[in-house]
Amino acid sequence: MSIRVDLGEAKERFDELVSEAEAGESVVITREGVPVARLVRYEPRTGQRPGRGALKGKIHIPDDFDDLDEEIIRAFEESAERDWP
Repeated sequence: MSIRVDLGEAKERFDELVSEAEAGESVVITREGVPVARLVRYEPRTGQRPGRGALKGKIHIPDDFDDLDEEIIRAFEESAERDWP
């Protein structure tokens, strides 16, 4: 369940709304009836961020990855020769 509160009221009741969020309540802040923000309890990330080697064994880069395609080279060369405005 969430609490909906107008921005003006949220300013007046900020401490109370933060306490509600700490208790697990979601507070939706509106401006003229349109939701513009949500105040929720902070949840620290669990575990570690993936670092170097996190994708090892999950992706494959083919041996010819860096090989240039003749058609692409020709397109770049033709583009360089064009008289651009």
